[in-house]
Amino acid sequence: MALNSNKDYLEKVELLNRYARAYYVDDAPLVPDYEYDRLYLELETYEQAHPDEVVPYSPTLRVGGAALKEFASVEHKVPLLSIGDIFNNDELVDFDKRMSEAAKVSLVEYCAEPKLDGLAVSLIYKNGLLVQASTRGDGHFGEDITENAKTIKAIPLNLEGEHVPSYLDVRGEVFMPRDGFEKWNERARLTGGKVFANPRNAAAGSLKQLDSKVTAKRPLTFNAYYVGECEGYTLPNNQYDRLLELKKLGLPVNPLIKKVYGVKSLDEFYKDILAKRPSLNYDIDGVVLKVNDLNLQDALGFTAKSPRWAVAYKFPPEEMLTRLLDVEFQVGRTGAITPVARLDPVYVGGATVSNATLHNADEIERLGVRIGDMVIVRRAGDVIPQIAGVALDRRSNDTREIVFPEVCPECGSKIERVPGEAVARCTGELVCPAQIREAILHFVSREAMDIEGFGDRIVEELVSSKMVKAVSDLYTLNETDLALLILDKGSQSKAPRLLGHVIAKKLVDAIEHSKKAPLNRFIYALGIREVGVSTARTLATHFKTFDDLMQADFNALTNLPDIGEVVANHIRDFFLEKHNLEIIKKLLSAKDSIEQGCGIVLESLKQVRDMTASQLPLLNNTYVITGTLDSMDRNTCKNRLVALGAKVSGSVSKKTTALICGDDPGSKFTKAQSLNIKIIYEGELLTWLEDLEKSQQNG
Repeated sequence: MALNSNKDYLEKVELLNRYARAYYVDDAPLVPDYEYDRLYLELETYEQAHPDEVVPYSPTLRVGGAALKEFASVEHKVPLLSIGDIFNNDELVDFDKRMSEAAKVSLVEYCAEPKLDGLAVSLIYKNGLLVQASTRGDGHFGEDITENAKTIKAIPLNLEGEHVPSYLDVRGEVFMPRDGFEKWNERARLTGGKVFANPRNAAAGSLKQLDSKVTAKRPLTFNAYYVGECEGYTLPNNQYDRLLELKKLGLPVNPLIKKVYGVKSLDEFYKDILAKRPSLNYDIDGVVLKVNDLNLQDALGFTAKSPRWAVAYKFPPEEMLTRLLDVEFQVGRTGAITPVARLDPVYVGGATVSNATLHNADEIERLGVRIGDMVIVRRAGDVIPQIAGVALDRRSNDTREIVFPEVCPECGSKIERVPGEAVARCTGELVCPAQIREAILHFVSREAMDIEGFGDRIVEELVSSKMVKAVSDLYTLNETDLALLILDKGSQSKAPRLLGHVIAKKLVDAIEHSKKAPLNRFIYALGIREVGVSTARTLATHFKTFDDLMQADFNALTNLPDIGEVVANHIRDFFLEKHNLEIIKKLLSAKDSIEQGCGIVLESLKQVRDMTASQLPLLNNTYVITGTLDSMDRNTCKNRLVALGAKVSGSVSKKTTALICGDDPGSKFTKAQSLNIKIIYEGELLTWLEDLEKSQQNG
């Protein structure tokens, strides 16, 4: 029925919020989904006709607002600290002993809770309305994610009850349930969307979207677990009853929390939750044990990083038995041969695992594993699949030995293992398709020659069609040949398609643009073992020309900072290989020369320093990276900064331009604050880097 008045409208808002609470907080739905959807449509229709009457706690406001350019920094009035970890019963006994001595009682009362594997947040309510949400950050400063939090249906936009706190800071965990995670990934695979590695990554990535409309589409939920501060409202003086009070206010609380007494009960709770773990609809990685009495909490206080009155008792890495079906050998960019176990698929640590690395021949020998064995699969840190052992008592008579190949599975070249090294390598180098493929992807990457547009599929087809047999062949490609390149030939989900002239022209233009390159980028692009972005810059700074570097002897190399004997030997070996020299000659020779080369012109670092600010916008700036970044690893961040002209240091000083700050930063953050150094949080980092990189390309 249509809503005819503001009174009808407010009643419908209250009704829908009550239904939402019953569904998300009480886990006791009052109406079918279709009935909720019908009432929601009535509410939405009324609000469209009467926009001035929309209240800030209407459920229609959860769709997300305008996209942000960056996340603002938020200071936590009460620090949002992490909790210290314990891993065994002895440490549990020690923790309980300390608490008993502090409380001067034999049995301490605890509030025991599952440790949810998501993202910690702080929610601020003023007079019952949600006004701010922020991430943990470093515990003292986080990022403002208010608009994203409002899209999560389990987080109430307004608290329930006639009497609510005038101010409430409630802490909790945003996470993605397993069923929502599986449905999201299934849909993403069908539509070509983003597939997440695990629910925690999915929650973190979803909550840190600059566009809250994106967050609104993700199946996130929330559980409250602590009160940071409360005013204008009397809360119970213990942790367990406070959580029950939060539930009365409409905030969801995990149903498995329990009040327990003494170390025996703590251990029983731990074992009970560990047994329930596989059947839960959300990921947990342990239990959190808190002294229940708040007066005792206050007396025990905090260390610099965590409360003394609480610990997280972590579960061991989740392990499962499955059968090793076969072992395949993969070839990496440097020729490293890696044995990969093909497994009978098994659900471990929140994900289905069908492959696991066996690292090298030494690891295979150490494990004593054979094809056909029942093996113990562990996701180390609940992320990386690995074979932890073999169930020898279940070994059958038809298992067979894992034989390390003598020749490369990609090119047939001999495989060698240098004495003292665990890794075996293909000697084919630039004639090996796997190494060529990876070498090209490395050569065109942003930190190397920065030839935009060459993704995995294009490079794969160029190599398999033999249009490109070495990195120098990239410079022989023309628009016509590229336009006729066929992609996705083996794909089941997409029909084969031509690359086309538009994309082909962009690729040819990008190749041409790369012919003027800084010396350090060219050195890095060659893919010399152990020579990363920083080492390439060191070499380019010392050796003014590429010829100088090629002629450098062992002593000249080892005299440079950060270059030891191993790296020096890799550099010398690279330049002693005839086929490497042939490729380099082709790359650097002019097109009108006898060699008919590529004509790449190298700029010394002196020339690089003389570039305009738009070409190297971060030149003479020094950055330090701390904490965990969700959007990229720290090495990628470092490489992007260096490519923009910056220096990346491992320590904060007065010369530091700014600190790049991820989650859970360490002492570098405190030092940067004490020196009044600018802090760049991850929310603004991505936009900032992208803007600088665009200006660099246009320059």
